[in-house]
Amino acid sequence: MPPAARTPPLGIAASLALLAGVCLCLWSPGLLPWWVSLAVLGLGAWSIWSGIASPRPHALLLGWLLAGHALAGLHVAHALSLQVPSVPSRQDVVVTGHIRELPEHEPRRSRFLFRADDDAPHLALRGRDLRLSWYEDDPARRGLLRAGQRWRFDVRLRAPRGLRNPGGTDAEKFAMAQRIAAMGYVRNPKSARLLSPARGADAWRDAMSDRIVVSVHRPSARFVRALALGDVRGFDDADWHVLRANGLTHLIAISGFHVGLVAGFFALLVRGGWWVWPMLARRIPAQIAAAAAGAIGAGVYTAVAGFALPTVRTALMIALVAALRMARRRMPAGECLALAAFAMVLVDPLAVLAAGFWLSFAGVAWLLWCLPDSGGRVVRDFLSAQGVATLGLLPLAAILFGQASLAGPLANLVAVPWWSLVVVPLSLVGLGLESLHAGAGAWAWRAAVWCFDLAWPLFERLAASPLSLWWLPEPGWFALPLALLGAFWLLLPRGTPGKPLAMLMWLPLLWPDRRLPEHGQAELVVIDVGQGLSVLVRTARHAALVDMGPAVPDGFDAGERAVVPVLHALGVPHLDAAVVSHGDNDHVGGWSAVSRLFPAAQLYAPEGLTMPGSAPCRAGAQWTWDGVRFRFLHPPADFPYLRNESSCVLRVEAQGRAALLTGDIGEVIERRLVRDAPGEVRADVVLVAHHGSASSSDPAFVAGTGAAVALVSSGHGNRFGHPRASVVERWRRAGASVLDTAAGGALRVRLSERGVEVEARRQAHPRLWDAARRGESHPPGLSYRPDRDGRGPEG
Repeated sequence: MPPAARTPPLGIAASLALLAGVCLCLWSPGLLPWWVSLAVLGLGAWSIWSGIASPRPHALLLGWLLAGHALAGLHVAHALSLQVPSVPSRQDVVVTGHIRELPEHEPRRSRFLFRADDDAPHLALRGRDLRLSWYEDDPARRGLLRAGQRWRFDVRLRAPRGLRNPGGTDAEKFAMAQRIAAMGYVRNPKSARLLSPARGADAWRDAMSDRIVVSVHRPSARFVRALALGDVRGFDDADWHVLRANGLTHLIAISGFHVGLVAGFFALLVRGGWWVWPMLARRIPAQIAAAAAGAIGAGVYTAVAGFALPTVRTALMIALVAALRMARRRMPAGECLALAAFAMVLVDPLAVLAAGFWLSFAGVAWLLWCLPDSGGRVVRDFLSAQGVATLGLLPLAAILFGQASLAGPLANLVAVPWWSLVVVPLSLVGLGLESLHAGAGAWAWRAAVWCFDLAWPLFERLAASPLSLWWLPEPGWFALPLALLGAFWLLLPRGTPGKPLAMLMWLPLLWPDRRLPEHGQAELVVIDVGQGLSVLVRTARHAALVDMGPAVPDGFDAGERAVVPVLHALGVPHLDAAVVSHGDNDHVGGWSAVSRLFPAAQLYAPEGLTMPGSAPCRAGAQWTWDGVRFRFLHPPADFPYLRNESSCVLRVEAQGRAALLTGDIGEVIERRLVRDAPGEVRADVVLVAHHGSASSSDPAFVAGTGAAVALVSSGHGNRFGHPRASVVERWRRAGASVLDTAAGGALRVRLSERGVEVEARRQAHPRLWDAARRGESHPPGLSYRPDRDGRGPEG
């Protein structure tokens, strides 16, 4: 009997086992103590050793699984330990260090990543990365910020904190993966001091970006900056919309293809030198020298590009191929890809939290599996590669971004060859020439811009067409594996039976259950918008939005960053009604962003508040949707506009249950409602007025509602101290369970004949990096308004 085939200790199976262990840890609801992870790591190492020595494949794979879980746990514990404590909620310090990456300059602020010095006076900040903002209307001084400079700043810091909503970005996950210790802003810009000029790779990128702007006097120069240097600071919302609608975001930043071009140029340059001076081959063979030069070129350009994930993956693969070439050994492309993933995961297990990791490695893996012997038929191979990439990566893109581009396949047929073979090489040629002599690369950059402008109008038309973005509701956990299995089935060789049935496996991803209320039921979603309010009310076939959260000019916009993603994630096709309770920014600020994508069929607002196209939310006005009754209780007719006291108060009744949305009314209006309409005030669920301020929640009103659930929408550490402890205690003494978006994230409440069902986003979807579970009662803030010294939010 022939001996059993040995499982390579660093092969594809081992790489998948390591990756599975990392994912098992990162998507677990809790984190093991560090000493337990160390013990698991030792057990995994022993299992790997016994699996290699025996050989026992199962022991080997189990060992890598345990090692991946333990390594990820240790990295998470270390990354979270780097973050500053949640208490005190804000810390004022003077810090010196240097600017990392490229600063982002906006009309009213500049944002940048700051690395504190290793000898900083504050032990908790030594060598840590801080995400800072500089607020100042005059951009002249903050415009001096450059990557690589050393500065001294007087800053106010807080622990990383983010919003938690369906479909929203996870700022806490990003902070952990990037090892960001704190977020904050420059308190006193006048005291900021430049200590030393820019230096290093980031400074070179910044300087080259400025030279492109100076050399090319056309708006499309911003795209050459992105393609050559990964600098997307010049992009606006319209640019990103066109790129997303056409599925081109993977091309516009530096990709693995850029690294391959640079590595190939270095290799050809060395081969040319060996051809000119043949005697060099006596010391080092030309092939080995070219391989080493390619690896060095790939490494240098990866550093210049800021170590973006696709570039690191390609650089690792090139380095492996070069090493094998120098050792005169061969390795299949699949094994090389697995070894590159192995190296990346071992060095930084938290890299798997980035979308780029999955898209980069999965895209190459699909191509290697489906097209292993391509070559010689350029057009056919290119079309096949596009088909494989589109079908294979669609499930991942849908899960990671909640959207799919129907125009993507067509746009990529044009953009991939044109940008990759024409625009990108010209951009890189300009970069190389400019590095040798100032002004030498201008002609290449101008040519790149001219070539880019030939195709961009096509992409703009596609983005404006019905083939644009298809937003997908948030699916269940099982949708991704089913869709990947369906893609695998569809990509099997021609003649495989049952391929039409494979499409059924995509249904949970493309048409997921939206958890809509049944006829007569209602659902309320209190969206986590920080210090503000936005509530989505859904019935079986209708949706209304009450308030839209805060917005700061040229800064945080809850409508764009919180409300719109929630509407997309919950599968809301349109708004049948919108209610602006009153005109304060924390309630109406996000309406502009929301209305652009979700214009409401009917808009309600208090009389006296100027809202174009709105009808008054006058007491007594009512309507019924799908067996659910909506009725305004306040303000009455001819009531003057008094801001908070004029808030629209909306009552929602569904199958014998009721919810009361109170806006920002105060004690006077609450007592009036209890006196004039005691039956209408009675409710199972109450949205606590004015975010739980001391001027609301009158004892008579609290008792009159008889609520079982009291909901609070507030931001962590807000400067108003909402909700007040006395108010929370008052509702609890009255028998209500109090839930706060600050602690629970978005709150979903279902009203039905079965009763009231409540779900908090942070509890329903626990994450081991969740700041609320690790923080104290009042962790760092998300207040939408400037602090007393005039600074805004960093949410």
